[in-house]
Amino acid sequence: MLVPAAAGDVDGHAVSPGLQAAVLFAGSLPGHVLMSLGQTLVVVCLCFDFVRAVSVPRSHRRYVANTAFRTLALPSILIMAFSVLIDAASGAWPEVAAGVFVMVAVIFRWHHDTDEDSWWKGKGKALGRWLRDRAASGSMVAPATA
Repeated sequence: MLVPAAAGDVDGHAVSPGLQAAVLFAGSLPGHVLMSLGQTLVVVCLCFDFVRAVSVPRSHRRYVANTAFRTLALPSILIMAFSVLIDAASGAWPEVAAGVFVMVAVIFRWHHDTDEDSWWKGKGKALGRWLRDRAASGSMVAPATA
């Protein structure tokens, strides 16, 4: 016998209204397009990690692959976390397991081999120092004149 789902249920699971809206949006055409673009970014990130793993150490190819991987790793982790959250709210447990596996793999690879050379070790650190100095001094916004 089929029991009608209560208000706020997605596939028979009680979820918050905000999460229900996210699940419904993920199931729409624009949601599918955005999720597909996000998953494509994750695949590109993993491909750069593979190129980094098979490249000769201290080569230009490895430098470029490491820079691309380090740039895409954090957005990939966030995309996978959102995807896992949506899958968990939808009750798609095999997709949750696969998403968690990919997310943990990217996190592990991101923290592994941190001594590699990349753009973030040189110009990236200088950019970070510049932004930190600007934020500390409060000179980002000019003071208003009376």
